[in-house]
Amino acid sequence: MHLRYSFRIYPTVGQRASLARTFGCARVVYNDALALRKAAWKTDRSRIPTGALAKAVVTDAKRTEARSWLGSVSVDALQSSLRDLDTAYRNYFDSKSGKRAGRPVGLPVFKSKRDARQSLRFSRNGFRIRGNGKLNLAKIGDVRVKWSRSLPADPSSVTVVLDAAGRYHASFVVDVEPEHLPEVDAEVGIDLGLTTYAVMSDGSVIDNPRFLRKAEKRLKAAQRELSRKAKGSKNRAKARRKVAKAHAKVADTRMDWLHKQTTRIIRETQAVYLEDLNVRGLARGRLAKSVHDAGWATFRRLLEEKAARYGRHVGIVPRAFPSSQLCSACEHRDGPKPLRVREWACGACGVLHDRDLNAARNILAAGQADRLNACGGPVRPGVAIPRRARPVETGTHRNAGGTGRKPRAAGAAGIPVL
Repeated sequence: MHLRYSFRIYPTVGQRASLARTFGCARVVYNDALALRKAAWKTDRSRIPTGALAKAVVTDAKRTEARSWLGSVSVDALQSSLRDLDTAYRNYFDSKSGKRAGRPVGLPVFKSKRDARQSLRFSRNGFRIRGNGKLNLAKIGDVRVKWSRSLPADPSSVTVVLDAAGRYHASFVVDVEPEHLPEVDAEVGIDLGLTTYAVMSDGSVIDNPRFLRKAEKRLKAAQRELSRKAKGSKNRAKARRKVAKAHAKVADTRMDWLHKQTTRIIRETQAVYLEDLNVRGLARGRLAKSVHDAGWATFRRLLEEKAARYGRHVGIVPRAFPSSQLCSACEHRDGPKPLRVREWACGACGVLHDRDLNAARNILAAGQADRLNACGGPVRPGVAIPRRARPVETGTHRNAGGTGRKPRAAGAAGIPVL
């Protein structure tokens, strides 16, 4: 499986200029290739092969006066830009045909030099990690890296990212084998919410940190200062970076917290069951800011990815399952209740329930029935059958950080390998 490890890098003034030039060249090659493909398709519905496209926008373009400056940057970064265009087209056609799950993917669009985020990718031929820990990039030089952890294997590629806050990051992709943890007997159902972030079927509660709400005062002041600057001025650019840094701090704090919570849950439980929340729909309502601040989708994604790596199970109960209407003691369906009702007594058995804890227990029961019972068996009499959990698609997202073991001797890349 592939994992992505991101580290902060600190290029010098000269290296920043070289990176800016490489960002621009990669963007121009991408846009030129996209324009050629659009023109060919509009003319006769033809598709230009990747090799012919690379020859036209890179090799031949370097010999022209208008694109002679392409020779001043690494050709590996330019070729990676073309591979990104191929990936964008492949994702679009897979989305149209149904091969790609998730939200629909549109056609590739032209990149702008005014985008707040810039990135470029180097393959194995375009970078190396020195013995002193510095990252050598082709035609850029040795860049200082802030290593916060060790790489578990030699990376296959690195992506250099300049974010809106003006920070540079190096994102490495490594190929590792799954590390299954020892099996445990604990299984848990989780009910996500806003008053409390998560209530588990065993009675434990995770409080909602509300990172965005706590930083609103500082964010409003920075945004107000930005709105008073003249458009196109240098002071406006400084104010924009100040706003971006404030938002980046909130996002980084939230992601760090989510990684810690999901890692703890995966290590302590063998199976985790969640409800399939309609996050996109909830994010369009009056609670949109709080829903975005909670990051439920990221919480679920991190659980699924870490479960795939550590040999755990994550089950998803469908959103039609009435987790808040069922009595977890006698299985009586008591009907829908408004959000203001936090406790209720079952009309059949009289048991007093906490709304969130009762929902978590029902989610656990539904998930276990789907996983352990015979295929197609009902959860309870008269209750809808939950669907199977979606297969986990392990991407190259940032990992929670290490396995807790001490690093051994330095690997071939010069970085300690777990």
